[in-house]
Amino acid sequence: MKRGQNDQRLLEAECFLFDLDGTVYLGDQLLPGALELTRYLEEIGLDYYFLTNNSSRSRSDYVEKLAGLGLEVPLERIFSSGMATAIYLKKRSPGARIYLVGTPSLEEEFRGYGFQLVEDDPDYAVLGFDTTLTYDKIWKLCDYVREGRPYIATHPDINCPTPDGFMPDIGAMMALVEASTGREPDVIVGKPYPPMVEAVVENTGVDPEHQVMVGDRLYTDIALGAAGITTALVLSGESRAEDLAEAPHQPDYVFDHLADLLAHLKRN
Repeated sequence: MKRGQNDQRLLEAECFLFDLDGTVYLGDQLLPGALELTRYLEEIGLDYYFLTNNSSRSRSDYVEKLAGLGLEVPLERIFSSGMATAIYLKKRSPGARIYLVGTPSLEEEFRGYGFQLVEDDPDYAVLGFDTTLTYDKIWKLCDYVREGRPYIATHPDINCPTPDGFMPDIGAMMALVEASTGREPDVIVGKPYPPMVEAVVENTGVDPEHQVMVGDRLYTDIALGAAGITTALVLSGESRAEDLAEAPHQPDYVFDHLADLLAHLKRN
């Protein structure tokens, strides 16, 4: 299913960016067309990367997960909001003391960029998608946010799609922190915010107008269209066709899943 009236930007793209959860896989199931589409892009010599807002896993975790699903991907093809947040902070305050609400994988990612992860007197309070979240963690985060410490969130996603529905994501935790402290994050790094776009451009060397973002969320993946990126919505994850009528960010293309995108590319 295609909405775009002009295929020129899609067909002349230099780089494809794929979301993971709800686009390439759902739970432990590879979604239709994921393997075939990546192989096709390799055959025709087009670059592609996986761009995920899920900061609960490190890039190494994603490489391992994709390999287990039959998709062999080098580490260099993975971009996560956790990685982009670490890059953002390293440029501004290398070696900073950080109170991080995140999984052990996200902690490992931050330590790899040279940060000190601390419980007391942090330079920054950072909220990630923490599937190991405890009341004590969120309580301490609220204390630091209320004190006025710089407050960074890795991404804005409200829910994460699963095979059985949705699990609360970082956006739900941000709402809790705001209700308690009256503060929103000073900076949100992941899709669709500028720090993520900047990290992608820096690491791929491809300008936004020559990129195509393929994903299942209207308010993150498709909102990247505001940065000049061509967008393609797949209906295999969070968004449904009926959501388009009320969406402020409209995709250039809509497909049921990646297999339909592959068929479209081959037809043209």
